[in-house]
Amino acid sequence: MKAAPFAYCRPDSVDEAVGVLAGGDAKVLAGGQSLVPVLAMRLGRPGTLVDITRLPGLDALVIEDGQLHVGAAVRQRALERSSLAGAVPLVGRALPFVGHRELRSRGTVCGSLAHADPAAELPAVAACLGASVLVRGPRGERVVPAREFVTGAMTTGLGPDELVTGVRFAVAQPGEGFGFAEIARRHGDFALAGVAVRVRGSSATLAAFGVSDRPVVRELTLDDPTEAGLRPMTDALAHEIVDTDGDAHGSRGYRARLLGVLAARELARAHREAHR
Repeated sequence: MKAAPFAYCRPDSVDEAVGVLAGGDAKVLAGGQSLVPVLAMRLGRPGTLVDITRLPGLDALVIEDGQLHVGAAVRQRALERSSLAGAVPLVGRALPFVGHRELRSRGTVCGSLAHADPAAELPAVAACLGASVLVRGPRGERVVPAREFVTGAMTTGLGPDELVTGVRFAVAQPGEGFGFAEIARRHGDFALAGVAVRVRGSSATLAAFGVSDRPVVRELTLDDPTEAGLRPMTDALAHEIVDTDGDAHGSRGYRARLLGVLAARELARAHREAHR
């Protein structure tokens, strides 16, 4: 199929882009790796595409005030290959699992957050790390915690006249450990289940994805940080939070089993890293 007819706009400033969005029936185009397939299948029929790829300042990739700032036009592959990715290890570990290299060469970090696919890696990483999403609209800029940004499957708190201008991740601190893992039928496929974890001392944050309509975050205490010692807790946790229906690729019980195993393994690994 081909996309339905639409108008194309390449604004010169963020304010101009917001003005076009405020006119209604418009969608933001950054990397296009999620939007273009939707258009091609005519699952979406916006009247106007607002291309933000060349807007000044949206290509920023810098560390400021202890945070890694990633602009809305920064490609996933650019961040993956940047030396700055090492400042936020969990992001660096997750990026190679996002689709395929060719898709990451066009897809943007913020675009993945705005698309809010339940099986996407980056929304879960952002939620695990307590990242902040920067949003601009007619009423100015606001900062939305990543854990509140995604409100459901393919749904965010972004207004129709707003656009994401960037995301900020806190730089890793000494004594922190991280873990990331997912199970998919093939590398680059949507995850059947996945986890992103951060550990400091005996405290841990876990974000699960692919098992609900949005990333599910839990704060945990690691009384026994070995994989065997963690399994009873992670198995119980998995059966609590997995609420997606089964499909041809795996039942709800199978996904819970995957999540329990992955969570225990990555929590134990992150704990060892934190205590080196």
